Amino acid sequence: MIERFYLKEFLTFKEADLEFHPGLVVFTGPSGSGKSILMRSILASVGLDNVDAHICESSVAWDIDEELYGIQNESTNIFRHVKKEKTRYFINNQSTSKSSMESISSLYLRHLSLKDYSDFEPSSLLSLIDARIGIKSPDHLRILDEHKNNYSAYKSLTDQLKAIEEQEKNLSDLKEFAQFEIGKIDAIKPRIGEDEELNLIKKQLSKKEKIESAISAAQAIFSYESSVSSALGLLEADSAFFDDAMNELRSVFESASERLDELEEVSIESVLDRIEQISELKRRYGGVEEALLYRDQKMRELESYETIEHSKDDLVKKIESLKGALDKSAKILSLNRQAILNEAVNSLNSYLGMLYLREATLEIEDSPLSATGCDKAILGLEGTKLDKLSSGEFNRLRLALLAMGVESMKGNGGVLMLDEIDANLSGEESMSVAKVLRHLSSRYQIFVISHQPQLTSMGQQHFLIYKEDESRVRELNDNERIEEIARIISGESVTAEALGFARDLFERSRGIA
Repeated sequence: MIERFYLKEFLTFKEADLEFHPGLVVFTGPSGSGKSILMRSILASVGLDNVDAHICESSVAWDIDEELYGIQNESTNIFRHVKKEKTRYFINNQSTSKSSMESISSLYLRHLSLKDYSDFEPSSLLSLIDARIGIKSPDHLRILDEHKNNYSAYKSLTDQLKAIEEQEKNLSDLKEFAQFEIGKIDAIKPRIGEDEELNLIKKQLSKKEKIESAISAAQAIFSYESSVSSALGLLEADSAFFDDAMNELRSVFESASERLDELEEVSIESVLDRIEQISELKRRYGGVEEALLYRDQKMRELESYETIEHSKDDLVKKIESLKGALDKSAKILSLNRQAILNEAVNSLNSYLGMLYLREATLEIEDSPLSATGCDKAILGLEGTKLDKLSSGEFNRLRLALLAMGVESMKGNGGVLMLDEIDANLSGEESMSVAKVLRHLSSRYQIFVISHQPQLTSMGQQHFLIYKEDESRVRELNDNERIEEIARIISGESVTAEALGFARDLFERSRGIA
């Protein structure tokens, strides 16, 4: 519920500070006093309207999804709309967006001013019927929850099956392509680092003759080795360094000669061909290592294609099992709904009779399997299509559905806001609307603007909006309420007869639960 509302500087209002109670809250006052302005301001305070007020603030007993919105709940959550240079929105002094505020508020507050057909949607009507069954048979709601869970799993598995069947259409091409890609890489059998080795061989082959010629010429140095050793001996110098150097040189020449001998067996053409093959892999895949990784990926894909048939068989079995369970639960749900349908229709028509509307029809038709079963609820009003109803008829039909829903509600329904729902109604029609709203107020906090004495008398809290130099609002006590009802009846010049009728209306309303 909305516990408190504060408004500062909006059009004819300088300031308003109101505390609200649960139940039916009525706003009355002369035309042009600011009733609709106040209603819009309350909506704006929780993000459901746009106004240019300096401050609109509501203290609400609503739970906020802390994880979703990143806002911590307080014992009372305070929603605030502030307008200075620009409009800003806050919840518990934490800045937020209008869309977030609106998303939270719409879970708890409904403004019944427009032709919103959501209450007449087949899913909403089924929910009404299911809630009614649940009061007498909680097992129905358990079966419904189980059905919804099974349907979610069934939908997920059928989507997977569709994906596999789509894959199967191209499976032959996919397998052929994977095998082709693997075959191309396997035909080359590249090794990591092989390109560096090949380039070294190519370099050595290109210099082979020059190296052989240079080594052959350099071999002459060894013919002077003994002469150098003798000279070093005569000089009494240590010849170890010279011996080591010559041995190292001899080892280098021998290794080079062995490598040159090996190159005799290597074909320069085959080396160039191999370099070209490796270069092609590098151009295509970015490198030898990347080519091998791509091959492994294609191998895994090939294995997955080969297991698709097995996966498909498992999915088909699971889907068939779930479908059997869903068909069974859908049939039970349908039987339960059909069994209570006449009772639900009679309940709805009792409210419609109170509201001076024609009887309605509520039928359950077969529909494709869904999360709610295989049923579709269809509402009709005798002789008139829903989209042809007047605004007054439309709102009264919606009230009847809400009243019917109250019979099976366990918790509070939130807040309803209605703007002159009894406008242009006769006294009897207005009283019927008032009685239904009083019934709804057992589960909803209801804010309503009224110009009729019947609805005004039924209010459990009554605020008068009036205008002096500015618009003002105050809560009325019982005597003041009787005087205001009398003003509504007779105008500004309140007669004794109007006062007596107002007192009688007010006192009779006290005896209505």
